[in-house]
Amino acid sequence: MKLTFYMLRKFFATFLGALIFFVLILSLTDLFMNIWDYISKNVSSRYVGLIMLYYIPKTVWYSVPMAMLFATAYMLSDLYAKNELLAVFASGISLFRFVLPLMVISVFMSLGLFFFEDKLVVKTYARKMEMQENVIQPKQQKNDRPIVVMSEGGKIVYKATAFDGNNDRLYAVTILFRNADSSFDALISAETASWTDEHWELRNSCLYKKSASGYEAEDVDSEYLFRLTETPDMFRNKELSVEGATVEESRRYITQLERAGLPSAKARADYYKKYAFPFVVVVVVLLAIGLSGKTRKNVLLISLSLSLAAVVVFYIMQMVTMLMAQFGAIPPVCGEWVPVLFFVFLSFILLRYART
Repeated sequence: MKLTFYMLRKFFATFLGALIFFVLILSLTDLFMNIWDYISKNVSSRYVGLIMLYYIPKTVWYSVPMAMLFATAYMLSDLYAKNELLAVFASGISLFRFVLPLMVISVFMSLGLFFFEDKLVVKTYARKMEMQENVIQPKQQKNDRPIVVMSEGGKIVYKATAFDGNNDRLYAVTILFRNADSSFDALISAETASWTDEHWELRNSCLYKKSASGYEAEDVDSEYLFRLTETPDMFRNKELSVEGATVEESRRYITQLERAGLPSAKARADYYKKYAFPFVVVVVVLLAIGLSGKTRKNVLLISLSLSLAAVVVFYIMQMVTMLMAQFGAIPPVCGEWVPVLFFVFLSFILLRYART
């Protein structure tokens, strides 16, 4: 037990130091990338500080895997260099048993990172981007413009001049119904459409259907009315960044894209990333255990170099596979999980030849 506490004390001291270091680097990088815009727009230091404050949760989310990798590699390499692990192995304790507490911590940290991103990072990062865009590129007042939304894979097309998000109401609505072969089926014109938790309720509406003599107007048939089930969110969020949305929001958005028959590969790849990225914490601990003990000299420099090299290779590989997933070259689920599984495989190979 004392040995475990000794190991964890060294690990957490290094981890916290590395976490603060990486958070500081990411925060300063973002600041220097935008500092000219802040100066040219005469933004107050208080406002800039608030933007950086909202960015901190995002930098923590990015930094945890890097800090875990460095802390584990440095701690074990330092114990190797000082021959302390030789005494541990001589007492009959294997490397796997010695680092088992770290593995347990990495699993719980992965779960915590998932909920941390979903509950806090998404909101604070969205606020940071909103504040930053307001000072760098102020949004101009936009007039209401026509809204076009598809549903049922393109079989239903909504068009409205405006959408009232507070009351979930569409104005000057035209709804086109098409057959499976995209041919004309019917057209509904209405003054307004109000959401009733199940479907859109039309006011002053008229249904037009094609007949032998041309197009005839008639009352709206319930058969068409009950098909108007596209939720107000589809009209409210015309375009959503899955990376900057919660899991539930992302799931709804992907469903809306699929219902409209629109491409959803990129959104799905970003959605799977929400589950795969926290698991990286476990992967980097395995990788660090395999990388440790490769040298007895310059432990700090070597550990930091190996950690940064592994992170760079991982993110490059992830970027390539995510692009392949977005363009349909590989399934969306592979976009994020292929780099993770590759590094798991690499970690087990390194563990196979680790010094014990």
